[in-house]
Amino acid sequence: MDRVHRQDGVHLLTRAVAPGVALGGLIIGIGLALKGPLDGISHSEEAVNRGLAADRSGTWNTITAVWSQIGNTAGVIAVCIVVSSLLLWRTRNLRLALVAPVAIALQGLIFVISAKVVDRDRPQVDRLDPSPPTASYPSGHVGASTGLYFAFALLALGIENQWLRWTTVVLCLAMPSMVAFSRVYRGMHHLTDVGAGALNGAICALLAYGWYRTCTRSRTSRR
Repeated sequence: MDRVHRQDGVHLLTRAVAPGVALGGLIIGIGLALKGPLDGISHSEEAVNRGLAADRSGTWNTITAVWSQIGNTAGVIAVCIVVSSLLLWRTRNLRLALVAPVAIALQGLIFVISAKVVDRDRPQVDRLDPSPPTASYPSGHVGASTGLYFAFALLALGIENQWLRWTTVVLCLAMPSMVAFSRVYRGMHHLTDVGAGALNGAICALLAYGWYRTCTRSRTSRR
């Protein structure tokens, strides 16, 4: 059993953590480019934020306030704990239950480091949410919600019932899309901030899922 756990740890380092380091470097590089040679993109993005701010309404302010909370750290962690616990209870498969926690932990680490290094200012419009202490790039809300719900979507591909499988996948993919729109609408991020957050979360989910599949194949081959 100890040998199995060690092998799982090795797979985690090689299949998730090491590629995650490369991903972090890519996201930091893109962010620094947006503050340097690609700063023209940053200026053009402000027009999108100003346009959305000018067209705000009470109805959409309320809707996006709810959508924004989907990516809130406390909400993401709570959903992750509940769903992962249910998966563990139903399947008795610890590796499968750890896919979403690994994904959001990895993206969270990349987000914190990238935000600190890049330190990009938020859009110059009225913001509808309190500004977190982190910088604008990449979007932590979008990264966390994408990492969580994209991981669930990947796991949902194993559902046997076709209608339930694709309904679950579509709903999971819709969640981070709503968060991304709400964060731009509410003046908290530029388009490239939410794009980088989505890239971070999606790749971390794929890395976590790849780790699970590698561990599963390795365990099967030892039988």
